[in-house]
Amino acid sequence: MAGEKQDAVWPVPNMHFKVTLGDKGEVAFQKVVGLNVKFEVVEYRAGNSVEAANVKMPLSRTFNDVTLRKGMFAKDVHLFKWLNEIKLNTIARQNVTIQLLDEENNALFTWNLKNAFPREIIFGEFDAMKATFAVEELVLAHEGLNLEENG
Repeated sequence: MAGEKQDAVWPVPNMHFKVTLGDKGEVAFQKVVGLNVKFEVVEYRAGNSVEAANVKMPLSRTFNDVTLRKGMFAKDVHLFKWLNEIKLNTIARQNVTIQLLDEENNALFTWNLKNAFPREIIFGEFDAMKATFAVEELVLAHEGLNLEENG
């Protein structure tokens, strides 16, 4: 039936999500990039190993910066103000939550960024020959990323 919830299993669409910047609240972003976790790897070979190959072991985790993109709105400067709060050794860190939502606005997956702070704000390009919107990107550094399954 048209307009009803399907019972077949389908991949989760990536276009319906919500971002909450700690006590700064929910902000509507167009795009989220960089939700990556990578392990550094050390290789070694024991002298008594019969294998002719190294053993690989995980070390510490590393996290990419996360980039958030959104349209610019008149008088909407709170992201820039957050960037300006950073002084030498004084950073207004926030725990950031990114939730991938289902069609009923329920969280399916939640990514939590620990102690995030603005590393960079990029104000997009301006071009008099194109009729597009002004866009800003917020690049966040953070100290950890974890994923929760909600559904």
